[in-house]
Amino acid sequence: MKIIEDALKRGAKTLSENESKQLLAEYGIPITQEKVVTTEADAIAAAAEIGYPVVLKGSGDELSHKTELNLIALDLRKEEEVREAFQKLTSNPDVSVNEVLIQQMVKGDRELVVGLTRDAQFGPCVMFGIGGIFTEILKDTSFRVAPLSQWDAMDMMGDIRGKKILEAFRGKPAVDRDILADILIAVGQIGMDHDNVKEIDINPLKLIDGKPVAVDALVVLDNGSE
Repeated sequence: MKIIEDALKRGAKTLSENESKQLLAEYGIPITQEKVVTTEADAIAAAAEIGYPVVLKGSGDELSHKTELNLIALDLRKEEEVREAFQKLTSNPDVSVNEVLIQQMVKGDRELVVGLTRDAQFGPCVMFGIGGIFTEILKDTSFRVAPLSQWDAMDMMGDIRGKKILEAFRGKPAVDRDILADILIAVGQIGMDHDNVKEIDINPLKLIDGKPVAVDALVVLDNGSE
């Protein structure tokens, strides 16, 4: 796949967030509306096209830890806020930011995580669990060896301790389990199809009217440098 090939050619160890999501989208995984820009004028135009509120993030395959680097501006609701955020992100004193990701703002109480790891014995394994800031705290996840069947994917959902999060919640609809199952199967398939995809981290996977959407994603590559 060209996205992966181009990244490996330039020696990248990860895909950028936008590239990671483009890879997911190729496999039918729903992603946020977003656009990568390099100028302030394009940032304003992209925000208007996507529709407010929006999120601005520093973009690039070297910027995988955006929160720690203070490279995210959330819930921007007007042009002036986008302008200020773009200027702040591109003048970050700690890291060079040459492009900015303009992304639809997805709100929601429920955050899930989906991932892929490579086990020395079993090969690509799919992970599913509670996402967002609670991923590392709760460690509430389940794993299956790829490729996954529909039954495997559904079974994973019942494995986590916090499975009630998938049900109707605070007036919000239950998670669309068919779409979620398709996402889990697709992540496993990416691992089967691309030996140089070392890890995938989709966190958070948020819900829009019960339908899961990848809000943030990182694909780690094996570029043979280790």
